Amino acid sequence: MAIPGLTLIGESINDSVPSTKKLFDANDIAGILELAKTQDQKGAAYIDVNVGRRAPAFMAEMIQRIQGVTAKPLSIDTPDYEIAAAALKVYDRAHAGGKPPVLNSISPLRLQMFDLAKIQPFMPILMVSERNLNGKAMPCMTAEETYQTAKEMLQMARERMGVANDQCILDPGIAPIGSDSEGITKRVLESMRLIHNDPFFQGVHMSVGLSNFTVMLPPKRPDGSPVKGPLESAFLTLAMPLGLDMIIGSVVRKYELLPPDHPAMVCLQDVLKLEGFDAIMRVKDFYS
Repeated sequence: MAIPGLTLIGESINDSVPSTKKLFDANDIAGILELAKTQDQKGAAYIDVNVGRRAPAFMAEMIQRIQGVTAKPLSIDTPDYEIAAAALKVYDRAHAGGKPPVLNSISPLRLQMFDLAKIQPFMPILMVSERNLNGKAMPCMTAEETYQTAKEMLQMARERMGVANDQCILDPGIAPIGSDSEGITKRVLESMRLIHNDPFFQGVHMSVGLSNFTVMLPPKRPDGSPVKGPLESAFLTLAMPLGLDMIIGSVVRKYELLPPDHPAMVCLQDVLKLEGFDAIMRVKDFYS
């Protein structure tokens, strides 16, 4: 992965990944540490750490053990306040070259996570794909709603953490293209455009969990050509000019910027023009 201007957070140490969950369940710490070293060697700028619902003490141990094999800064990936707090308490910023950790993530219904900055400064990933509507999480249905949520969350980060825009990361919530009958991909790209064009957001980072874009799709077409990498690259080709500069992704996937006539680009552009089941069928045409 070598696209200038794109920062990669290595995704492999995540309990939701079946092969990694097996390592956690078997208490194969050596295997987990090998994932950290491999991602470091293959170019990840940050190493994501998600231990699922395991105890805060286990998360703290994993942060320390992983920092023992890599000097890359870490992304603390949990919605749980206590697990995040335990990780921040032991994270060694000096060992990471003075770089703060990323905290993934803070949503409109988890605003108490901002208070964790009292333990140690961090770069928050601000989830802006949902709103707080009378105490209930409601998905943002339009680009305008996503944009307004982003503005509110960034303002709160400024006020509650005392951080500048360039210390914050917005995540507009990418969706699997193979089941996107509601135009979520279109919403995400348009919301990025609105954010990118507003001086209020100058300097802010934008990120997505890129592997979510192709989840459940086959890895290859019948002729043996890849499916997931090209579609993810097509998304990057459209999103990076709109301000996307970070991804949570794979160090083994070949990400690249594609020409307009590349089949994956043609597919994605078609999907953005279609609606409902027609959009899903266009993706199926591409991989079959």
